[in-house]
Amino acid sequence: MPTDAEWEEFLGHFERRKVSIGTCGRAYDTPCIHEHACVRCPMLWPDPAQRPRLIEIRDNLTARIAEARREGWHGEVEGLHVSLAGAEQKLTQLDRSPTEHRLVNLGIPTPGKPDQSAHPKPRKSTATG
Repeated sequence: MPTDAEWEEFLGHFERRKVSIGTCGRAYDTPCIHEHACVRCPMLWPDPAQRPRLIEIRDNLTARIAEARREGWHGEVEGLHVSLAGAEQKLTQLDRSPTEHRLVNLGIPTPGKPDQSAHPKPRKSTATG
């Protein structure tokens, strides 16, 4: 049985999954490998309502790359390109056609007799030994 502190930490993880541009899909008790640069992370599920914010982030990154090039900040340019690629990928994710996000109806299981075709009876061997 978890302690009160452990339970609060577990619940807190799910409260902290909501970030400014979507939801973090990172598993409980795993570190953030992107140091909270969420736009770079494949585990970010972007919120469609935050599309304008993502566009703003992308445009800001483009301007920052231009500034870094002018100033000769080569290391900064490289890092900003990684973030820009992430922002563009998130926008592409949001812009996919609805047919790429189809839900599949798996039906609702009903109690009753098990499906005999799923569990066929073993056949008796006709071979003589």
